[in-house]
Amino acid sequence: MGQRNEDWPVIGIDLGTSFSCVGIWVHDRVEIIANDQGNRITPSRVAFTNTERLIGEAADNQARMNPANTIYDTKRLMGRRFHDEVVQSDMKLWPFNVIAGPDFGQDKKPMVVVNYKGEEKQFSAEEISAMVLMKMKDVAEAYLGTPVKNAVVTVPAYFNDSQRQATKDAGTIAGLNVLRIINEPTAAAIAYGLGQKKSVGFASKKNVLVFDLGGGTFDVSLVSIENDTFEVQAVGGDAHLGGSDFDSRLVIHCMEELKTLHNKDISQNPKALGRLRAACERAKRVLSANTHTSIELECLVDGIDFSSPISRARFDNLNADLFEKCIILVEQCLRDAGIGKKDVDNIVLVGGSTRIPKVQQLLQEFFDGRELSKTINPDEAVAYGAAVHAGILSGVSDNNSMVLVDVTPLSLGVEVNFGNMSVVIPRNTTIPTRQERLYGALPNEKHLPGASSNPRPFDLEIPVYEGERHKTQDNNFLGVFELSGISPSNGTPSLINVCFEIDINGILNVSAEDTTNGNRSEITITNRSRLTRAEMDKLIAEAEEYRAQDMNYAEMLEARNTLEENINNMRANS
Repeated sequence: MGQRNEDWPVIGIDLGTSFSCVGIWVHDRVEIIANDQGNRITPSRVAFTNTERLIGEAADNQARMNPANTIYDTKRLMGRRFHDEVVQSDMKLWPFNVIAGPDFGQDKKPMVVVNYKGEEKQFSAEEISAMVLMKMKDVAEAYLGTPVKNAVVTVPAYFNDSQRQATKDAGTIAGLNVLRIINEPTAAAIAYGLGQKKSVGFASKKNVLVFDLGGGTFDVSLVSIENDTFEVQAVGGDAHLGGSDFDSRLVIHCMEELKTLHNKDISQNPKALGRLRAACERAKRVLSANTHTSIELECLVDGIDFSSPISRARFDNLNADLFEKCIILVEQCLRDAGIGKKDVDNIVLVGGSTRIPKVQQLLQEFFDGRELSKTINPDEAVAYGAAVHAGILSGVSDNNSMVLVDVTPLSLGVEVNFGNMSVVIPRNTTIPTRQERLYGALPNEKHLPGASSNPRPFDLEIPVYEGERHKTQDNNFLGVFELSGISPSNGTPSLINVCFEIDINGILNVSAEDTTNGNRSEITITNRSRLTRAEMDKLIAEAEEYRAQDMNYAEMLEARNTLEENINNMRANS
């Protein structure tokens, strides 16, 4: 066991769409920590009632009676804008309300609206995720018997810059110092690699494909493992593809059936919609082990009992295009890595949705009948890998020789004339990285007032995007960076050196310099794609206030229970 440093303890958290998991390196191994219900994974749900706030199983247990105030799938809102197509699509099938909130880049930030203690409250995705992270922090503290301040948090490999920053902000709001953000399939590869090392060893280089299909996101990574080196060759995926989408297909199917048979539309009925979605999720899980099941709901709407038989074949057909998309993304990942199917030594399944038989069948067929590796727990593998990395950072792990080399999932660049995308950092570039490009001219010049002669000083706005399309309008807008007071020399165009730097967490920083006359100006993000320090401090204070209210309420219930016990004892002894 290594020597602890001042960062100890550092926990590893898998912040999942459907479930979250926390682990820590202790006694020369990873311990996945069970919550207060004895479960090693915790539902990523938060509920608000007239008396209290509930997180995890407690939120899940009352969801049927309180669907409009039970929030889930928050990860699908992280770092996204209100009018994103995927946000608008998800909103139609959520029983809770999402509205357009504060300015967020070129759009508005989505905000969840709930009724809490008789008042209407609005929460961002970062705040709801922070509540889940705080729950995982409490779980770890109860196990360790000591305060926890530091964490390694995982994100989907295909999360963009805004989504990664939002995840880090959520950690800060939860009172955690996020030492490192690592990609989920990379964490799973660490779990798999260490497990194999203990049993058979990885003396020679092995190419491992990690197929990570979870509740809301899909990632595929090609990782080469040799001894203690884990090098990501390529990543692919979809940050909006997972178990929730499979549930939604069943929900839509049942809603159409209800409309056809009974002429009833429940799209605006939160309670009925919440009950139907929960039933569809249960049916999906049953179909992973059985070929037939049925969705049965008494008095779903207006006294109507709803019953619909669902076969595995029907479920597979409803989701055929989504399953096929997973395989297409696997093929793309292999192309990006420059290797063929036969060069893949192991195919590792991660994420609860990999239990779906059709997904396994299609993947196995793609790899010409090869066996799929199911040696690691698909629900815990990501947290396991995060805990390993946390152990290294805190100095307690003996895996200090482990080298982790990750890549950036999306190309990053700036907008040049005619709205074209000029790539500065191509996707699948090893991180951390720093790359520069020199531009003789950029759009969006804003000439300063009062200049009487040409060339006049001007400000330069540099729009930054990520994505693979040629036109910036088809890519994801990250922000506008401003370089002020550029003064062209002798009428010649300024040469602007744009520098992109991605840190070890995959978060982007951009700078620019006027090289013609040596002037340099710091850049700032002029949109509201990230929280300001003041906003962050306010949210941290509110999070602590909600936590204190939870503790006071729990103490009140404990006191009431003690009083009732004493009364019962007095009656029994009288």
